[in-house]
Amino acid sequence: MDILKFITAGSVDDGKSTLIGRLLYDSESILLDQLEALQRSNRKNDDGSIDLAILTDGLKAEREQGITIDVAYKYFQTEKRKFIIADTPGHIQYTRNMVTGASNANLAIILIDARKGVIEQTIRHSFLVSLLGISQVVVCINKMDMVDFSEDVYDKIVADYKALAEKVGLKHVHYIPVSALKGDNIVNKSFNMSWYKGESLLHLLETIEVKVDYSRAHARFPVQWVIRPQTEELHDYRGYAGRVSSGSFKVDDKVTVLPSGFHSSISKIELLDEEPAEAFAGMSVTIHLKDEIDISRGDVLVNSSNKPEVAQLIEADLCWMDTRPLDTSLMYLIQHNSKVTRCKIQEVVYKVNINTLEKEFSDDFKLNDIGRIVIKTAEALAFDLYQDNKANGGAIIIDSRTNVTVGALMLRAAVD
Repeated sequence: MDILKFITAGSVDDGKSTLIGRLLYDSESILLDQLEALQRSNRKNDDGSIDLAILTDGLKAEREQGITIDVAYKYFQTEKRKFIIADTPGHIQYTRNMVTGASNANLAIILIDARKGVIEQTIRHSFLVSLLGISQVVVCINKMDMVDFSEDVYDKIVADYKALAEKVGLKHVHYIPVSALKGDNIVNKSFNMSWYKGESLLHLLETIEVKVDYSRAHARFPVQWVIRPQTEELHDYRGYAGRVSSGSFKVDDKVTVLPSGFHSSISKIELLDEEPAEAFAGMSVTIHLKDEIDISRGDVLVNSSNKPEVAQLIEADLCWMDTRPLDTSLMYLIQHNSKVTRCKIQEVVYKVNINTLEKEFSDDFKLNDIGRIVIKTAEALAFDLYQDNKANGGAIIIDSRTNVTVGALMLRAAVD
């Protein structure tokens, strides 16, 4: 059974938490103790029904304010698929939280209040979804019960969003009119919108195609540990432990070690007590090579016929996550998979006003700002372009003084 990871995004009060609560409640994915807690809760909707947003608003401040602040993760499954939901904040001051929740999602649900239509927050969230390379988008036009389930209102919002999707580069977009409060088109088809001929949200989530790159073209294996027991029984044992980040590797595959460039081929793959013939993305294995090569933690084994970029000067998109602004005079640390090295921001090319999508030319990079930079690393990184292979195209920036993650990077190009 495959897993679909998806995020919800939308403006404050668009109903993200209520939608997830309704999805869990109507699909009977709530544990008994959660159901009892819901029934005891004094948080009610205007019509006296239970406020299902309680299921995802886990922080005390969220329950008090009725908004989402942190990323809330929920897990459930149906007979067809397992799901991991990230309920992400809608407010602009929590942009970094949304980027965190969306970083490894397969799909994004963008909520639009039927009374308000496409607004600035819709533009911001759609831009972030595009920036982070989420290919599948479901636009849920919520609160249809408050516009008398009007088909004209729905059609107008769909037309407006299609123009936005083209502008930010979203290609696979699906549209569903819903009422999270009443349950219309969440798990079951709505009787109030007979004009809508599509499926419910849950049916779409169960059946939408989830692409996992198992091709050997993008085979990438960051080495996390070099295993050399040096005991009498295992005197010649030399294995490289790690997790296949993308693609797959087979025994006898020709591989290149980067950034050194040495070549070899795989002699054996170990998975616990087994020796599988092939290792796929997501598997933690130990790989053995036919040649003795100097390999260290942070090196990457790649398919010899499809190598990534290797560079020290890199252009990247940056989301700044620290309350202290970016300081171009400081040395930071960059972590790319298991490799950590020093780096310096050489240039801020531009910032993006994510409400208008206009480029702004300023070095003043503060919390939640997003833009394009050029970064110089002390050691070469072996990376794919983020748009081609997210698993090997992302990195983080760490402030070495505090060991705090201060930025998320999407690597876009090697700079000559």
